[in-house]
This record gives sequence, C-alpha cells and structure tokens, in this order.
Amino acid sequence: MINSLLEVVNFWNASTESVYYAINYTLVILMAVAALAAIILVMLQPGNSQGIDALGGTSETFYGKNKGRSIESKLKMWTIICLAVLAVLAIVFFILQIPAIWGPVE
Repeated sequence: MINSLLEVVNFWNASTESVYYAINYTLVILMAVAALAAIILVMLQPGNSQGIDALGGTSETFYGKNKGRSIESKLKMWTIICLAVLAVLAIVFFILQIPAIWGPVE
C-alpha cells in the first residue's frame, strides 16, 4: 500500500515538474518574441535628431501638428507595450525560478 502511495506521489511530482518546465519554456519563447518585436519596432521608427538642420529651426507642418495620430506615435505606443510585456514576463520568469534556486519553500 505504501508503494502505491509513493507511486502516486512520484507521478504527481513528475507531472508537476513537466508543467514547470513547459511554463518556463513558454515564457522564454514569449520573451524572445516580445524582444524581437521591440527591436523591429524601434528600427522602424525614424530618428529624432535632424543633424545640422536642427540648428536652423524647424517650421510647423501639418505632419508635426497631427503627430499624435501619426504612424510614428503608433510605433512608439507599440514599442512601449512590447517592452512592458517583456518586463512582466521577465519578472514572472524570475519568480518561477526562485524555488529552483533556493529549494522549495516549506
């Protein structure tokens, strides 16, 4: 009877361990996707400095007045979202690693 109980406990530990690894691998993959998306979004954004042209001043244009609705503002918004998702996933991943580093909390 004790052997059958130990088999059930071992099965539970094995399945818990496999779920733990599946969650870890899923988080790593999601972090990689979020990081690649953030890199691509940053590379698509135009530079803010205009080089030597910035010394002469700039005139107000229609594009400058409607910057809040432009593609550039949408790219910045999605970059911030991707980086926030990446930060949250990294924190969750770190929290899940604590029992593996210091052992289970009893």
